[in-house]
Amino acid sequence: MHSARIKNSKEEFPIGKIVCVGRNYAEHAKELGNEIPDKPVLFLKPASAVIYSGGEIIHPSFSNELHHEVELVLLIGKTVKDVKVVEAEKAIIGYGVGLDMTLRDVQNELKKKGNPWTIAKCFDTSAAISDFVLKENYQLKPDEKLELKVNGEIRQSDSLKSMLFKPAEIVEYISSLMMLEKGDLIFTGTPASVSKVNRGDKLEAKLGDIAELVCKVI
Repeated sequence: MHSARIKNSKEEFPIGKIVCVGRNYAEHAKELGNEIPDKPVLFLKPASAVIYSGGEIIHPSFSNELHHEVELVLLIGKTVKDVKVVEAEKAIIGYGVGLDMTLRDVQNELKKKGNPWTIAKCFDTSAAISDFVLKENYQLKPDEKLELKVNGEIRQSDSLKSMLFKPAEIVEYISSLMMLEKGDLIFTGTPASVSKVNRGDKLEAKLGDIAELVCKVI
């Protein structure tokens, strides 16, 4: 079983489910030709897709267009259902940075046929995560910066201010649809400038100065 690891600690949280938000940055929605949503767009990844910093992202043989998507990841610390924003905020106990790796060519074909994105999002090693910083040790700033470098070159860089739906709002909405439990992760969406990566590329993701993640594509 995969676990969310806590920075500078031996504490771990077994990961239940991974809920992901799509189109949470207006410019990213536009670059893919999608409408800006009035509610969070949700999909799931299995916990089996998780890898950690220092791990290897396996480029599936059935795709020719693997894209990086750097994201703020929330760690849920207690079971909640149908909560409002104040309680939703309390349910978040930690922050990390993650990579929602996406098979863009596969996704586009599925969308054309009106089919779910599952194959494009749930392959092994598609959910890379850093260690998590507990909220009790760090208060996330509204203008915290997300950044991704590929082979030392900045590909994505934006502030959390650009999010359409803020962390507590996301938790509130998800909890209205399904129960969230201790150890669940929420990938909160990616900024603009997603692009293709190739085998051999080195990916470096950062959330401000509090979380970082380094992986290689093989």
